[in-house]
Amino acid sequence: MDAIASAVSAFFEFKAYVMLPVIVLILGLAARMRIKDAILSSLKLAAGFAGVFVAFNFFVSKIGPAVKAFTAARGLDYPVLDVGWPPLAAITWSWSLAPLCILLVIALNLAMLALKATDMVYIDVWNYWHFAFIGSLLMAVGASLPVALAAALAIAALTIKTAEWSVPYVQRECGIKAIGISPLSVAGLLPYAVAVDRLFDAIPGLRKIGVNPSRGGSQGNSLLAEPMAIGLLVGCLLGLAAGYPVKDILELGVEVAAVMFILPACGKVIGDGMGAVSTALRETVQKRFPGRTLSIAMDTGILMTNSSVIANGLVLMPLSVLIAFVLPGNKMIPLGDLPNLISIFSLLTLAFGGNVFRSVLASLPVVAGFMLIASDLAPLITRLAAATGMDFGSGGADFNAFTDGGNPVRYWFLKLSAGDWIAFAVIPVVAFLLWFNWRESSRVEAGLGGKR
Repeated sequence: MDAIASAVSAFFEFKAYVMLPVIVLILGLAARMRIKDAILSSLKLAAGFAGVFVAFNFFVSKIGPAVKAFTAARGLDYPVLDVGWPPLAAITWSWSLAPLCILLVIALNLAMLALKATDMVYIDVWNYWHFAFIGSLLMAVGASLPVALAAALAIAALTIKTAEWSVPYVQRECGIKAIGISPLSVAGLLPYAVAVDRLFDAIPGLRKIGVNPSRGGSQGNSLLAEPMAIGLLVGCLLGLAAGYPVKDILELGVEVAAVMFILPACGKVIGDGMGAVSTALRETVQKRFPGRTLSIAMDTGILMTNSSVIANGLVLMPLSVLIAFVLPGNKMIPLGDLPNLISIFSLLTLAFGGNVFRSVLASLPVVAGFMLIASDLAPLITRLAAATGMDFGSGGADFNAFTDGGNPVRYWFLKLSAGDWIAFAVIPVVAFLLWFNWRESSRVEAGLGGKR
């Protein structure tokens, strides 16, 4: 088991834009694609994801100094460092039982398919780390192995179902058929988004407000409905808040606008690369399940072509920093995970029909929850990292990831295992949200003609 764990850990040390194309190439060949087509699809995926990482790294390099200058100028001190989500994945894959989690989740998905409990083929192996992570956290706080594995499987089953329910929303807003969104941190917010969207529909005045950059018509004609324009505005506001001179303010505005232009282009390349492979794989798997219409779970990269997704994340970035300054109990300034807001709230934005006004409004309490949970879990994450010999440049300070380290679904599972009565008390609420999500997803799918 140690040898397998070491091999898996070494493999997952590669960047996503190296590792994921390798996995996709293997899947493409297994689906009997032509070697040329499988390689070309993998290269497109690699180039697209590399472009996303380059854009995000560039973004952090530009806004990071602005955020630090803003906090330094006001004498603010936040003891927990936001190092972003990659360190959490690295900690997870260094766990000796991570390979076992992978095998168990694959077996779970196959069992659910065989029992007709799902029509979702969860091929996104990279994002299995979300399931293994809860197991490693539980064992770090003294839970038994059976409890840790049971929690990993339970959260995997929940994610498989929410990924399945995301399929009609992806098709409706992006025109991509038979594709669901895989990460727990993204799909796990779908039941909340669907319920809040219905709540907004019931509020007079609010239900009539719409800002939708991803669609034409009156909602899309405003200059501020364009992601590049929003990027320019947000960049200039950050530079102004940091006390930059006019030259630097304007440069930061243009640089953020450029990132918002580049991301959709990268998303299109990712979509092109995965399209042929997902189709071939789905057809191969469906031969084992005749008479079924199966879907494939994929990462959020394919959603980066949607202007509303990008605009929503971009608007949330400065708002998240402002929330951090005024939120009681918060101990971190979001920075390393700040660009991840585009991905985290991408599916939520689709659930709101691309209406950025609604999606931003619904995202703000979630952002506050991220900060409080991430602050609470920072000592545990830091101890877990130390046990694996990692500190990620924290210099001995506590650290966590703003979004993935503050994920409310994973936190709920952690509290359930600890016997927290509040966690058990919200079970009926969670059950209602899941039921409502299933009903609304079925309704949206019916409106699309029932076709995936």
